[in-house]
Amino acid sequence: MKKIGEHKAKKGLIRFEIEEKDNVIMDVKITGDFFIYPEETITELEDALRGKKLEELENAIEDFFAVRLDVEMPYINVEDFKMALKNALSEEK
Repeated sequence: MKKIGEHKAKKGLIRFEIEEKDNVIMDVKITGDFFIYPEETITELEDALRGKKLEELENAIEDFFAVRLDVEMPYINVEDFKMALKNALSEEK
């Protein structure tokens, strides 16, 4: 089942598109109009979320950013990603 959610952060929109089957993430795409450096951070986050159960995603996002001290995200933070995730999980499309 596909789940889509967005969150408007202070300086940008974060959008999650989640494809799940049996409560497990088969695919995830994170897009939006926010700035993040290094650019490959989003791809690495998507990879870290694939295969996780839905209830593990919020902690997986926190864990990912906790060890990535090299990431710069002006005017957005981990909570913004978690809000977009929560919005996706609460919507069914």
